[in-house]
Amino acid sequence: MLGRVVDALGVPIDGRGALSAHERRRVEVKAPGIIERKSVHEPMQTGLKAVDSLVPIGRGQRELIIGDRQTGKTAIAIDTILNQKQLNSKADSETLYCVYVAIGQKRSTVAQLVQILSEANALEYSILVAATASDPAPLQFLAPYSGCAMGEYFRDNGMHALIIYDDLSKQAVAYRQMSLLLRRPPGREAFPGDVFYLHSRLLERAAKRSDQTGAGSLTALPVIETQAGDVSAYIPTNVISITDGQICLETELFYRGIRPAINVGLSVSRVGSAAQLKAMKQVCGSLKLELAQYREVAAFAQFGSDLDAATQALLNRGARLTEILKQPQYTPLTIEKQIIVIYAAVNGFCDRMPLDKISQYEKEILSTVKPELLESLKGVSKEFPVGHDGEPEVNQPQGLPLPGPSSPAASSASTEDSFGVQVISEP
Repeated sequence: MLGRVVDALGVPIDGRGALSAHERRRVEVKAPGIIERKSVHEPMQTGLKAVDSLVPIGRGQRELIIGDRQTGKTAIAIDTILNQKQLNSKADSETLYCVYVAIGQKRSTVAQLVQILSEANALEYSILVAATASDPAPLQFLAPYSGCAMGEYFRDNGMHALIIYDDLSKQAVAYRQMSLLLRRPPGREAFPGDVFYLHSRLLERAAKRSDQTGAGSLTALPVIETQAGDVSAYIPTNVISITDGQICLETELFYRGIRPAINVGLSVSRVGSAAQLKAMKQVCGSLKLELAQYREVAAFAQFGSDLDAATQALLNRGARLTEILKQPQYTPLTIEKQIIVIYAAVNGFCDRMPLDKISQYEKEILSTVKPELLESLKGVSKEFPVGHDGEPEVNQPQGLPLPGPSSPAASSASTEDSFGVQVISEP
């Protein structure tokens, strides 16, 4: 089924003939029990700096992507699929197969997604399950369970899979439609009483299996669309309570050019930190705290221009950290490159650089970094040898072209550029 587009019943709809698959599975099965599970400990890299550093995801985790329409929810999911291309070309044991379930989307949107994945050669390890807006409500209701059954094949055979449900809000609406037609009593927001069970029995099937049962995993990235940023509505609160964390996207950040538009304060990963690479954990230890302090101070800085040097420095650092976490769509970075870029930002090598030069500086770092440094960091990401006191590969990266305060790149930024009103007004 890899590389194919099927409907909720597993019938191909991509016009490429019948499937060659022979095994049949039940759409609804019980989730693995407690004894059959193991705690999440292997990283699932998304290729996005903001996610892999601040809200790391592990194999077997359920991480919700939540936000209003047009905030880049699907973009995060697609980038995650594209990022597996580099990993899947290396070792069979590490291969992560991807299942993308499109619920209630336009057919043109699904066709566009197929084109993006095929151009990036990502279809060879992906399955697309599509229950589009023109399909009946029962098919939109069934599609996530069908996709999950496909992902469970990999999980139960000692392999690793990622499943994306885009999005579960539309599945809940389809289920509400069916329930009301069946004359079941409506509850809050006219949803039936068992709408929580609808999502919990689906998301509990994503798990990391124990070594005795094959050590496979199924990671879930459910997507929920909110209305005007209201995360306290019925379906969003249900899914937040079921999942192991959430990535919150905000319209305001998106329109300010901060993309991915992740609200660092509201986003959390409850189990992923155990799976985060030690090298990345060490490099970005202070990143979340500094961004939180920046957000707090930036709110007050809008009202007063007479700020002390410490506050100016905090604003300056926060603006540059925010800038370094921006990333264009369809350009995922390997974890080694992410570690290098974040190391440079957290250790203050961008502090005296103009904001509009930071993306260019990031490209220069990655183009001029010595190959042996990348290789050493690959070792770090593979074998996890970095302890609490640090290893030379991470703490003293030889060959990293980092300009200090006295270098030409840094001196080109004036004091006003670094510490003036311009910084305060920047997002």
